[in-house]
Amino acid sequence: MAVLKVIEVMANSNKSWEDATENAVQQASKSVKHIRSVYVNEQSCTVKEGKIDEYRVHVKITFEVN
Repeated sequence: MAVLKVIEVMANSNKSWEDATENAVQQASKSVKHIRSVYVNEQSCTVKEGKIDEYRVHVKITFEVN
């Protein structure tokens, strides 16, 4: 039986929500090993001068604890 832990991470990107999600996983993987999944909990963006400026995600990352 594996023991799993879930952490919440917020990340951003100026390209897309997918890129923001990838940024969250890349940052988390610097200190967390054995990542199994990522769940996008919430998406939002900021707007400047009528255009999307930044994409933001709030994700839950699940990883195995040894």
